Amino acid sequence: MSGFIPRDPSVVAIIQARMSSNRLPGKVLMEIGGKPMLFQVVQRVRHAQSVGRVVVATTHDPSDDPVAEFCRQHGFPCYRGELQDVLDRYYQTAKLFSANTVVRITGDCPLMDPCEIDRTVSAFMEAGVDFAANRLPPPWERTTPIGMDIEVVRMDALARAWREAQAKYEREHVMPYLYDQEGRFRTLLVDHDPDLGHLRLTVDTPEDLILVRRIFEHFGNTDDLSLHTLGQFFESHPELRQINANVRHKSFTEFDNQGEKAGGKSSG
Repeated sequence: MSGFIPRDPSVVAIIQARMSSNRLPGKVLMEIGGKPMLFQVVQRVRHAQSVGRVVVATTHDPSDDPVAEFCRQHGFPCYRGELQDVLDRYYQTAKLFSANTVVRITGDCPLMDPCEIDRTVSAFMEAGVDFAANRLPPPWERTTPIGMDIEVVRMDALARAWREAQAKYEREHVMPYLYDQEGRFRTLLVDHDPDLGHLRLTVDTPEDLILVRRIFEHFGNTDDLSLHTLGQFFESHPELRQINANVRHKSFTEFDNQGEKAGGKSSG
């Protein structure tokens, strides 16, 4: 795969993670495959050849002390920032770690495929755009599973969004300002073939947790599962999709507040 310099330290993957999820509090440190979910996410992102550094971005809220301590114990770089203004948290993390390119990952994606990260980063580099993603939220159609979401942005574009974005959903969901107005930035949607947008592989509810634990158990708790393998697995076991089939995914214009129930996916 071409289009990026392997292990370029200026390409920084930032994994957002907090304990105060609305629908599954504490999920980022819940056990999956014999290890805390955040550990699984960090390790899988580290396997991506296009990423030079991997950083966890949590909050300075006391509820996230366990996340910071977990990172300290495992030697994972960690930045603590704003709870609800996740755009600011990303910008400050990226600035601290001297990023030229930022790869956004959420801490509830323990099945993240490193090759999918490389595919998205490579497409971003080759196209010379400001922002690229392997999916965009509703009302856009997705071809990549929920839980395999990757967004890539130039640091100067992220800085502009940080300066200009005003809407609450633009601050909490980090990247909408990059794509919610046509022509504001050069953007690229990196579709997946075959279309696997019907799969839900994130962990945001108890039903999601049951499903993902079953997947890890089936494959012997390996940390080397590819999206291709997962697609074949669900073709052979379509009944497993019923476990979390009724979970509603949040629109990109919705937001969470402490004490509020937005009825959708927590942003981390």
